[in-house]
Amino acid sequence: MAMTLRLPDDLDTKLTERARGEGCSKQELAIGAIRDARDRAELKVDDVLAGLMDSDAEILDYLK
Repeated sequence: MAMTLRLPDDLDTKLTERARGEGCSKQELAIGAIRDARDRAELKVDDVLAGLMDSDAEILDYLK
């Protein structure tokens, strides 16, 4: 089932102009924006591992 998103006319006009300027479709711009937002929202593996290593070090120090 396809979902249709209705934008306000002024926003749709700006999006159309941007897509035209970048040589892509509005859908491609939207997909790119969604991917960018998802990437910013996800925890980075390196950050998670660094946090685990720090907490492991704290636990080992406590147990000594």
